[in-house]
Formats: sequence, structure tokens, C-alpha cells
Amino acid sequence: MGIGHMGVALAAKRVAPGASLGVLFLAAELLDLLWPFFLLLGLEHVRISPGWTLLSSLDFYDYPITHSLATVIGWSGVLAIAYYAARRDLRAAWVIGIAVTSHWVLDAVVHRPDLPLAPGSGVYVGFGLWNSRAATTIVEAVIFLAGSALYLRSTAARDGAGRYGLWALLALCAVIGVGTWVGQPPPPSVHALAIGGLGLWLFLPWAWWVDRHRGPAR
Repeated sequence: MGIGHMGVALAAKRVAPGASLGVLFLAAELLDLLWPFFLLLGLEHVRISPGWTLLSSLDFYDYPITHSLATVIGWSGVLAIAYYAARRDLRAAWVIGIAVTSHWVLDAVVHRPDLPLAPGSGVYVGFGLWNSRAATTIVEAVIFLAGSALYLRSTAARDGAGRYGLWALLALCAVIGVGTWVGQPPPPSVHALAIGGLGLWLFLPWAWWVDRHRGPAR
């Protein structure tokens, strides 16, 4: 899933107002933020297989460290505990942990059965929504738009940066969503895919900066 994860981060601000949107983006996208590093290190693997699904040419045949359910629960706990140790906000820590796990759940909706339950497990989960352009569009758009609406209702801009910076962020997310739904050419190589995937990290300081320029809605 693409911008659906971002929708989760935006919605999470409603129930964890003390957490920065940058941290919530980190939580909701953690698995995909880590995955390029494991690809580059050769610890996880993917095949570029045009036509693998209607909307993705990627065959995720080996990524148990970042995307197995067991390790995802572990990543959830690590990030939640780290946040609680730093901020002493138990509610936000729980929300952050849940946001990490939500990534696996949403991926299971769109992926083919390639998400392992645990490293070494022969059981894989995936319902293959990426084989339906219409269904993928509806599901991702609903999650993203609902999350955006909740964030907008929960916060108010303090200045132009908080107002226009947010709309620019949401617009870029929407462009990425359209690119996913329309379909994109396969990446030239796995290395190029991993390097491109590192660009997702740029959303974190942007989300953190926007959130600093917004406050609770009155």
C-alpha cells in the first residue's frame, strides 16, 4: 500500500496529539523506511517482474526482517518503548506501536500472498488487491482522505508554513497516489529501487516541520 500508510499517520494525530506528525509518519512507514537498507545490504531480496500484479512489478519473495508479522510486532515494540522512554507519553507510545503494525495489515490487503508470518515460516498472507485498479484506488483514497480530514479537524495552522506546507505535503502524497494507481514502469534495477526508496525519509522532516507550525484546533 502507498498513501494509505500516510493516511494512518495523519489520522493518528487525532488520538495522539502530543506526538509529532513526523514521528507518526516514521511509525506508519517504518517497514518501508527500513526495507531499502536491507536490500542494499543484501539481507532481503526482491525481483522485478513486470506484470506480477496489475499495479506493481515487484515480487517481494524475501523480506522477513522488515515485513514478517512477528518481526513487525517486534519493530512496533521497539519504537513504542523508545518513544515512551524519550517522551513519557504512554498513550502516544501505544498509538505509535499500533501504527507500525497497521503497515503490515494494510500491506496484506494489497499484496499477493508474500507477507510471511515469521522468518522461516512457510505461511504467507496477501489478498491481492493490487490486481484491481478500481478497488485499490477506492481503498487507498478513502484511508488517505479520511486521515487528512481528521488531521485538519484536529489541528490549526499557526502561520503560512503550517497552512501551505501542509497542503503541499498532502498534494505530493496525492501525486504519489495517482502514480501508484495509474501504474509506473518497472525500476531499472533492484539497486535503483532501493536508492529511490530512501527518498521516503524526506517526508519525516517535512511532516515534523509542518506539525511544528500547527497547533490544536479550537
